[in-house]
Amino acid sequence: MLFQLGSTLLDACVLAVLHKGDAYGYTLTQQVKTVLDISESTLYPVLRRLQKDGSLETYDEPYQGRNRRYYKITDKGKEQYAFYFEEWNKYKDSVDTLLGGANNE
Repeated sequence: MLFQLGSTLLDACVLAVLHKGDAYGYTLTQQVKTVLDISESTLYPVLRRLQKDGSLETYDEPYQGRNRRYYKITDKGKEQYAFYFEEWNKYKDSVDTLLGGANNE
């Protein structure tokens, strides 16, 4: 994507993925990568921050002799996701209007 994206949008994307279901780091990164150009090293500090503020929880599950850490959205995270979703739609509609979206042709 050509446009620079801030940490708030990255938080919103992580919460959106986890709103659909729990995920471990690698799959979470791959899902976010479908819309944002990020690396795992970029994502893990975001996950730690969201966990510290109470938006995420973690749990471990055994996988092929090792533990795999899963991330789960909390009720606080769901509320934050709903807020981000609403704000994103307002922002997107405003930018579409300004840039001459399909409704303005």
